[in-house]
This record gives sequence, C-alpha cells and structure tokens, in this order.
Amino acid sequence: MQVVRALAKQGYNADRAAVSLIASTETPAKVIQETVAAVPAGTLRLTVSHVESALDSLEDVSRPEPVSIDPDNVPDSHGGETSSGDGSSAVGATATMQTEPGGTEQPSQSSHPSQTLEIDGDVTGDSTGTGTFETFLQTFQDRYQRLSSMLRGRLNHRPAETLASMEGGSDGAMIGLVNDIQSTKNGHWIIELEDTTGTFPCLVMKDRDIADVVSELCFDECIGIEGTLSNDGEICFVDSIHFPDIPRTFTPSTADRPVEAALISDVHVGSDEFHGAAWEQFTSWLHTEAAERVEYLLIAGDMVEGVGVYPEQDKELTIVDIYDQYERFAELLKDVPGEMEIVMIPGNHDAVRLAEPQPAFDEELRSIMSAHDAHITANPSTVTIDGVSVLMYHGVSLFEVIIDTPGLELDNPHEAMYNLLKKRHVAPQYGGQLRLAPEEEDYLVMDEIPDVFHTGHLHKFGYGSYNTVLSVNTGCWQQQTSYQKSQGIVPDVGYAPILDLQTLDMTIRKFSG
Repeated sequence: MQVVRALAKQGYNADRAAVSLIASTETPAKVIQETVAAVPAGTLRLTVSHVESALDSLEDVSRPEPVSIDPDNVPDSHGGETSSGDGSSAVGATATMQTEPGGTEQPSQSSHPSQTLEIDGDVTGDSTGTGTFETFLQTFQDRYQRLSSMLRGRLNHRPAETLASMEGGSDGAMIGLVNDIQSTKNGHWIIELEDTTGTFPCLVMKDRDIADVVSELCFDECIGIEGTLSNDGEICFVDSIHFPDIPRTFTPSTADRPVEAALISDVHVGSDEFHGAAWEQFTSWLHTEAAERVEYLLIAGDMVEGVGVYPEQDKELTIVDIYDQYERFAELLKDVPGEMEIVMIPGNHDAVRLAEPQPAFDEELRSIMSAHDAHITANPSTVTIDGVSVLMYHGVSLFEVIIDTPGLELDNPHEAMYNLLKKRHVAPQYGGQLRLAPEEEDYLVMDEIPDVFHTGHLHKFGYGSYNTVLSVNTGCWQQQTSYQKSQGIVPDVGYAPILDLQTLDMTIRKFSG
C-alpha cells in the first residue's frame, strides 16, 4: 500500500525514517492504524518513536530487521533527452516535454536526503501601511533609492535640480522614476524623470535606435539616461537609456545533489472548470519512481476560485463557500507525498487582500490547510531550496505589461517576465489592475537576483532564460471559463514543469486526466 498517501488521508505527515519503518513491516495498514490511534492529540508529524511504540503494542507484528543502504549503489531512475527551450535568443534553459498516459506508474518507496528551505521577503506580520499620502511617498522614495543604487555605477548621475542649473550643451545624466511619457507632434518622445529633488524632461528623437526602447517603458519604473542638454539647458537630448537589469555576468546557483522541484500555480478549486482528473493524475505521478527526486512543490497562487472575484461568478462555482473551497483544497493536498516540502503564496482569487504585496493566509485558513504542514508565505516571496533561489510572484502585473508593450503576447508569458527582470521590479506601474499597498519599504523590488522566476495568473504556460535567470509561467488547473471563452483565451491546463535543481533544466510534464 502507499504509506505516505494513507497517512496523509488521515491528516498526518511523517519523517522519512518513520515511513520506511512502516513500509518494511508485514502489515503496514495495521501499523498505521495503531500508530495513529496512539499519538498524542494535536500531533501532525509522526516520528520513528511513534511507530516503534505502536510495534511494541502489536504482538502479532514482527519488528523488521534493520537494512543498510549502499549510497554508491542507488539506481538512477531518470533519463531521457532534453531539447532546447522556446527558441528565443535569450533562452539558455533546456527542457523535455512529457505527456503522462492515463495509467499509473508503480509508486516509489525510496526516501530523500534532508532538504534545505529558506524564505525571504515575506511581508506577513510586517505590513505597516496606513494608506496616507506620506506612506505612498515612503514607498516610492524607497523604490527610487534601491533601484537607483543599481544604476549609479554605470552613469554619472546628476539630480534634477543640478541639471536645471547646468549650462546649455553640457553632457548630462540622470536617474529617476518615469513620471510621464508624451509624444510630440513630430513623433518624438518626451520622458519626464523624477528624483528626490524634482523633475526634468528628456527628449528621445524618433530616428534614434533607442526610440523603440520607449515602448518598453511604464510609469513609475526607475531608469537612467545619458545625453546632452539643449542650448537653453531646459531639456536633455537622450543618447542612451539604462535599466537596473540583470547583469550578463550573472551565474545562477545550483544544488549540489540530484533533487527536483515541481512548479505549479492557479489550481482554482471550487470552480466548475477545475480539472480534478488532471490534478489526481499529477498527485498520483508524484508517488512514482519517475518522481522520486521531486522533493519540493511550489504553488504560485490561486489555490481556490474564490467568491465574488468577478460578476456572476457564483454561477460557475461547484463550491460556493470560500472556506469550503479551502477545505476541499486541503483534502487534495493530502494526495501529495507527505515528505514533500510545499511552499504556497496567495493570488488574486485567494482570501487575502488584493493590494500587493499580499500577506500570507491568515490563521483560520492556515489551520484549514495544516495537514501537510506547508510553508505559507506572502506574494511575492523568495524561497531558497537546496541553494537555488526561486522568486515566487503570482503575476497580476504581467497582464498589463503584455497589453501595454508592443510585441508581447499572452501565448509567450515568459517574455513579459523578462520585462520585469529588466526593471528589477515585479509590478512597477501603479494603478490599473494592480493595487499597491503602501509600505515603509517597497517589497516588490528585486534586490537580489533570483536563480529562477516563477509566476502564474495568466493561465498560460511558457518558459525561457533571460541573462541566465530561468523564467517560467506555469499555466493552470482550470479549464476554459465562460469569460476566457468570450475573450478568446485558451488556457494551458495540467502543466507541471519539473525543475532539476542541480542543472536548472526542466522536464515539462503534461497531465490530462
């Protein structure tokens, strides 16, 4: 029988050694029942001591002989060729696409080495924003200070008030937040930059190579410009535009052992269109030998469909109570192997505030989802697993980036992610669909460069590498809704990219139920 699954269905996790001890007995089911019956109330994780106590009380079940494992003689269950990524010039990641058949592979009984997991950037419990003008000002001042520091080594920045006092014809350079973008009657562009001393207009001529870069800009992002002041010193003619960006010399970290992580998002439990059969096939696959190296499951938001997210949503719900949706999601999580480390961030359909950064689920929801002892953190957060840092962001800003940037398409979500990496901010433009929670610091700035950037929200699958940072948007587990049909959006359902943390290559698993 499947020991981990049997324990999870009763609401328990277990140490790997405890799982191995139960599996090695003649009657695992009987040992499980005796162990569960004897553990103290409130216990969530079973240990070897719990199992040994149960074996002592079962006279008809013999204690198994200890088994030694030769670490140099462990079979390698993974093979197969890899293919290149999406074909763009920036892609450095490789991946193998595998569609899972309807059948189920034999479960693996192997145990994993110890995992290491750290979380950074979690705003939960530290949210201090009051919504006042002063707090918004603090947010944008903090954004400017942190992002401008990434640019100061590349150009000789002069504050806006200094540029305004310089002689006409002088060389000028400035770092600022984009306050306004306007086109002139002749087709040129005027970008108004703002720093802590004021604003200054910068003119990009339409016949310059950098004119195309203007279409990538958005309000409130931080950029640097170099150029020459006009004769009257009232405007700067721009020669170059600089972004905080990812240095081309960046080298991502990798794990020092064979270990993998499954990256998913947008489960949407409670929706009429939740693809339960694909989810069941996915969780069954996690118990097979093919998945024996998968030790982490990262879920980038929208665990449930939510309630009242859009007009007449109730007509498309199989579960109309938000707490019942999370109860059902918690039941589905029990099918994930108990020894697997799970990390979850919220999304815009989850029962948290919509404004970003979004704190993690509250205590009531945590208690509902406690059976698997998942790591629950804010959106966004950076989780470091076996030395590999993964920036998890649900991705609400991506839709506007795609709409506002010529050349970007919904079918290539990773290219919009490149745009955010270039700006070193997950949601630079204030307003529109994105709601910003003013804080004393801007939690949406990418101070540290992630090894992997993981998003969802768009319900489209896509991946690639930007300056060696692997970017993946992981699709969804919800089939086409009536709204998506009206918009011509065809979701990518049942994708589970499996990331090799030792090589940063991916195997793309597709589950269809």
